[in-house]
Amino acid sequence: MLNPNLDEIELSKDDYERYSRHIILPEVGVKGQKLLKAASVLCIGTGGLGSPLLLYLAAAGIGRIGIVDFDIVDSSNLQRQIIHGISWVGKPKIQSAKSRILEINPACQVDLYETRISSENALEIMAPYDVIVDGTDNFPTRYLTNDACVLLDKPNVYGSILRFEGQATVFNYQGGPNYRDLFPEPPPPGMVPSCAEGGVLGVLCGIIGTIQATETIKIILGATTTLSGRLLLYNAMEMKFRELKLRPNPARPVIEKLIDYEQFCGIPQANTTEMTIPEMTVQELKQLMDKREENFVLLDVRNPNEYEIAKIPNSVLVPLPDIEDGSAIDKVKQLVNGHSLIVHCKLGGRSAKALAILKEAGIEGTNVKGGIAAWSQEIDNTIPQY
Repeated sequence: MLNPNLDEIELSKDDYERYSRHIILPEVGVKGQKLLKAASVLCIGTGGLGSPLLLYLAAAGIGRIGIVDFDIVDSSNLQRQIIHGISWVGKPKIQSAKSRILEINPACQVDLYETRISSENALEIMAPYDVIVDGTDNFPTRYLTNDACVLLDKPNVYGSILRFEGQATVFNYQGGPNYRDLFPEPPPPGMVPSCAEGGVLGVLCGIIGTIQATETIKIILGATTTLSGRLLLYNAMEMKFRELKLRPNPARPVIEKLIDYEQFCGIPQANTTEMTIPEMTVQELKQLMDKREENFVLLDVRNPNEYEIAKIPNSVLVPLPDIEDGSAIDKVKQLVNGHSLIVHCKLGGRSAKALAILKEAGIEGTNVKGGIAAWSQEIDNTIPQY
């Protein structure tokens, strides 16, 4: 439980009216609302999870909210990132989030950190806050957030989402487990798709984000029961919740300092591997296509539903999962049959992975840098971006 000097915290007449539904709860009361007003929360990310989280923290009366993000609002965000709107497309997410927070709670102090959180700045940014909420979507930042919370002895309210499934828990709270007890080692690069590649049900973000907000509020109020030691799993398609117990692992390495988390998660190694695979730009691909020579095969390794949204002319769909399980190797060999092989996906990651697998099967090829997203941006803007 946080222990501010509540004698210094005053609730105004407006506060009593605004938060009356809180205050009449015996578990909250005047003391609890003062705790919320005195509390400070840092949210890392203003995306799918950060959006509902920030809205409800502001509405609950949190006195100080910090936001870390360096991204801008994109139209593809609006399907799930409900804190942002059309008028903010192309502008910084943290400015959009601050504007919306202050519409809900003008008394809230909103601190903005328009930067990528890193080993160099994490401890300084996180130190002033009572609770840290992880709204990120990549493994290096999750490990960084966890380790910084351990070093600073801060509770870490965690959530993650992908497709129709989400999970949430509280790390590093009252002697409970931390992220490394759940994931001692990161998965190999590329094994877990991002939401941009795998997709995500928009309302799933609201469910997991509001669970994170709930746990944050409970920690501030000093609730005796939280998700610490419990991993909550949610499947939206089946509308089912499950729960797994988490315990601290006595054999886990002691966290003594922040490290290079990109290297820890294997990202430099992945890039090194990809460098051994030839690449071409979308401009170079366009030049080949303009020559109208039929000496190459353009392979699209995205999923069928992505291919339905947008496709490069004359590309052939062979989804990456079919290449990974080996069922499409012979098909690719038949397609190539003496021709050059060029492979693309949405951004370039899955196509690089496909080429690495095909190379082991004796099929050489070239990766399209930036994938169909770059093709849409630089060659043909009539192709939808998604």
